Amino acid sequence: MPKLSDTMLEGTLVKWRKKAGDNVEVGDILAEVETDKATMEMESFDEGKLTELYVEEGGIIKVGDKIALILADGETAEAAPAAKSAPAAGQPKASAPAAKSPVAPAPRTAAPVAAGRVKASPLARKIAAARGVNLAAIAGTGPAGRIVKKDVESAPVGGGGATTSAAPAIRAARGIAGEEKSIALTGMRKTIAERLLASKTQIPHFYLSVSMDGGPLMALRKELNAMAEKDGSQKLTVNDFILLAAARAAAEVPKINAAYDGDAIIEYADVNLAVAVAIEDGLITPVIKKANTLTLREISAQMKELAAKARGKKLKPEEYQGGTITLSSLGAYGIDSFLPIINPPQSFILGIGAITKQPVVTEHDQIAIGHRMVISASGDHRVVDGAVGAEYMNALRRLVEKPALLLL
Repeated sequence: MPKLSDTMLEGTLVKWRKKAGDNVEVGDILAEVETDKATMEMESFDEGKLTELYVEEGGIIKVGDKIALILADGETAEAAPAAKSAPAAGQPKASAPAAKSPVAPAPRTAAPVAAGRVKASPLARKIAAARGVNLAAIAGTGPAGRIVKKDVESAPVGGGGATTSAAPAIRAARGIAGEEKSIALTGMRKTIAERLLASKTQIPHFYLSVSMDGGPLMALRKELNAMAEKDGSQKLTVNDFILLAAARAAAEVPKINAAYDGDAIIEYADVNLAVAVAIEDGLITPVIKKANTLTLREISAQMKELAAKARGKKLKPEEYQGGTITLSSLGAYGIDSFLPIINPPQSFILGIGAITKQPVVTEHDQIAIGHRMVISASGDHRVVDGAVGAEYMNALRRLVEKPALLLL
C-alpha cells in the first residue's frame, strides 16, 4: 500500500480496477483507495502479470503492507513472502480466485470484570448510557478486560443484565425516540475529527468580523454574466470574486500568509488558496496554487474543476496539499456569518456568509435597501496579531467593495 497523502497511515481498498491474471504496465490504474482525505487511484509502479490479490474490496490495510503480487516473465510466486490480509470489519475474507486465504486470528478471551468499578472507555460509557446497556454485565475485550466501543455495540439494547437506571432519564431528557444507529467513521472523518480537535485545543484562535457592502460586487457580476451569456462563456459566481479578493489581499498583507514552525514563523512566497468543499462523507480543501496571480476567469475555471474532482473523489494529492490560507463559504446555505476553525498548519481562515438585502444608512444619512455580507476570520495568535489581521480584513473589504480592481 503506497502512501497516497501526506498524513495517510492506512487505506480502504474501495475497488479493484484490475483482476488477478491481468497483465499490467507502469502507470496502469490497479485500484481505487480511500485515504484519510480522498478516494485516490492507485497506479502500478511495475509491469508484469497481476498474479495475486491479497485484499478484498472494502478491506483496510496499513501503508507498506502487501496488497497484491505482480510477477514479471519467468518469475514464480514461490519466491514471494506471505502477505497480510486486512478485510474491513464485517466484510468477508478475500475470495479472489488467486488470493491467499488469510489465517483467522485465535479467538480473544475476554478478561473477567473485577468487582467494583467497571473498566470501560469514555466512548463505551457514553454509548452504553444512550442504549441502556448495563456495563457490569459485559465482558470487555480491550486491554486488561476494559470494555470498548465494539463490546457495547454488540450488546443488545437494554440488555447485558439490568438496564441502568440513568439511561431512561437521559433518553427522556434528550427527547430521543426510537432506535439509534452507530455509523462507523471513515478515514476522512477520523482525520477531520483529529485535526480540528488539535487545532481548537492547541492553537490560540482570535476572531475578526467585518460587514461589507456587496452591492458593487453584485452589480459587476450581473454585468459580466450578461456578457458571458452572449458569448457562451462560463458565468461567474459570487465566490469567484471573493476567492480572488482574498488571495490578492493576502499578497498585500503577507504576514497573514504564514505558519507557526516551533521556533520560527514561515512566511510563504505564494498565496495557495485552500477552498473548503463539502462532499458526501466529509470535507476536503482543494488548493488553487498562486491564486493571487490569476485572473478572475482563471480562478473561476480552476475552482469549478477542483470542486468537480473533489465531489467525484478524483483529486490528486498535489491538488489538495500545500494550502497557505483557507476559505470556507456557507453563504449558499443561507448562513449569515460563522467563525471557522483554523486548518493547520495554516494560521488564517476566512468564513464567508451570504449576501443579503438589509436596510442601511447611506452617506447622506438616509435609510435605503443595500446588499450586505459578513466575512469573518480566525487567526493563529502565535503568528498573526490583531492589528495585522485587521489590516488584511480592510484590504479585503476594499477589493470586495471596489470589485473593478480585481479586473486589473
